[in-house]
Amino acid sequence: MDSFIKLSNFGKIAPYAQLFRQGLLVTVLLSLFTVAIGFVLALILALMRMSNIRPFRALAVDRNGHLREGGPLVWLSKFNPLSFIATAYVEILRSTPVLVQIFIIYYGVFGMIDLPSFQMFGFIKFNRFFPGVVALGMNSGAYLCEIIRAGIQSIDQGQTEAARSLGLSQTMNLRYIILPQALKNILPAIANEFVVIIKESAITYTIGVQDIMSAVNAVKGATFIIIEPLLVATAIYFCLCFPTSKLIAYFERRMSHGDKR
Repeated sequence: MDSFIKLSNFGKIAPYAQLFRQGLLVTVLLSLFTVAIGFVLALILALMRMSNIRPFRALAVDRNGHLREGGPLVWLSKFNPLSFIATAYVEILRSTPVLVQIFIIYYGVFGMIDLPSFQMFGFIKFNRFFPGVVALGMNSGAYLCEIIRAGIQSIDQGQTEAARSLGLSQTMNLRYIILPQALKNILPAIANEFVVIIKESAITYTIGVQDIMSAVNAVKGATFIIIEPLLVATAIYFCLCFPTSKLIAYFERRMSHGDKR
């Protein structure tokens, strides 16, 4: 009976090492751009969810100036359109598969847009790489939104009251007092999201992004070998994720020691 793994097959896939090196670069770039886009989007979504914009709040008061006790007008007076949109976005993207989202973005949205077909670094196809980044960034933003919102809400409300007493506006309070402290608290979670994206980016090969899994698929098509290329991909992902996770844990411990002083 043939063995599960044949050492001779690794020699057959050695000529395709350049594909794996290119896939490694694409995977890292995908992860970096995805976390950057996801963070900006998540910050906007988190602020939308915590906003207090209620355009129909006047409906809570009757003609005599008394507060209504209940009814549809009271519910409508509490309606926050920004919070509703952000909540709907987060719940929809967190409740649907990433593969479906990627296909919708690539075939649906960017299928109607004629993206430039130049190549970055001589081999990365922009018209496939960019939709993959956008799709992953949108998905990451839905998860990072809750992390950022929890980080902002973890800051003591007394600091906001102190900022108001000093004459700081809400924007200045958020920029100079709340966000710096919140970012320090959620930095490990954001870094962990980077590790998650490294692994999730493997799914973008389905739309032609030349990542690590795309290299595996190319080797399989050329040599009809599948297990050994998958093992090589596994080793590359491990070498990316494991040291990164340990580095994140190290900095998290250092930050926690600083808080205890």
